[in-house]
Amino acid sequence: MAERLPRDKQAERRRTLTEFLRQEAANKGFDLCRITAPDAIPEAPARLRQFLEAGRHGTMEWMAETEARRADPRVLWADVRSIVLFGMNYGPESDPRALQAQTDKAAISVYARNRDYHDLIKGRLKEVATRFAARAGEDVKVFVDTAPVMEKPLAAAAGLGWQGKHTNLVSREFGSWLFLGSLFTTADLSLDEAERDHCGSCRACLDACPTAAFPAPYQIDARRCISYLTIEHKGSIDRALRPAFGNRIYGCDDCLAACPWNKFAREAREIKLQARPDLTAPDIAFFLGLDDAAFRAHFSGSPVKRIGRARFVRNVLIAAGNSGLPEFVPACRSLLADPAPEVRGMAVWALSRLMPPQDFQALAALAKGEEDADVVLEWQAAGE
Repeated sequence: MAERLPRDKQAERRRTLTEFLRQEAANKGFDLCRITAPDAIPEAPARLRQFLEAGRHGTMEWMAETEARRADPRVLWADVRSIVLFGMNYGPESDPRALQAQTDKAAISVYARNRDYHDLIKGRLKEVATRFAARAGEDVKVFVDTAPVMEKPLAAAAGLGWQGKHTNLVSREFGSWLFLGSLFTTADLSLDEAERDHCGSCRACLDACPTAAFPAPYQIDARRCISYLTIEHKGSIDRALRPAFGNRIYGCDDCLAACPWNKFAREAREIKLQARPDLTAPDIAFFLGLDDAAFRAHFSGSPVKRIGRARFVRNVLIAAGNSGLPEFVPACRSLLADPAPEVRGMAVWALSRLMPPQDFQALAALAKGEEDADVVLEWQAAGE
């Protein structure tokens, strides 16, 4: 459509459509809306290849399977001409790391303390996209996190912020607390300038990581990241890393919360995600007692529900084992008979840390009927 117009009319159309899009984004509660070109991240393919070759994606096989589409937006959709990046502030009211001192409480990442942000962001993006497509007469596609889109490099190229040393996006206005979404379109839009890196010599985010998941600035090894291990990773978790989890049972905010740029973050508006009171400082004891039905009911509409009850309780047992509180022993002991092997194995580990050695050894007879190899290894390691 635009190609048939004179050059000055094309420029006017770009400006008009861009202004319309930004206004629609603001109307739907997005704090930032910037635009970049599909070829704006030429360094992305090589960086992604290095990340994958080093095995730093852990068990996230889907990253390797979608490598080509992830590295180049034009492979994902050949007709895309402009990529619009949206940012929504989800900054917490206080530093979430303060909860780590309360060992009887469980720490859930800030972004997961209410309903699934994928649903919130995508619903609003679709509304913006529908109105824009009708106005522009162009094709559009929207993506939020789950699609093979490298949103953080694209967001940096569009000027929403820059990728900090913790590899997450940092904004001068909102610090490290931004949800991202993208809109691909066949329309020609006015492009924004990339944001330069403002990290300087600061390494607060790197030093804050409990498990040393950053081999170097701007590099992350997911295999050591608590967010990856508590959410994406199935099965057993490296025994050497468990003590560093503290009471973090779903995700980890430490590197984000440590960023000095957070002091400029604005308070979330009413339309943004507000934390559920029962998820801001929940009791570990309550979570230890959840069966599958109770887990599903409690986390209905929450991103936590996606990891399933077994993986969730596995994480809670690590927090219980790190708490040093004998009051958790009865609940942990009852989970030795749980149907899920990852739960039984972590119950063994938690009890080995909470019970006096002689009392724990008295439980060893329970290991004789165990058939799962990983759980057997937990019994053996705990008895050493």
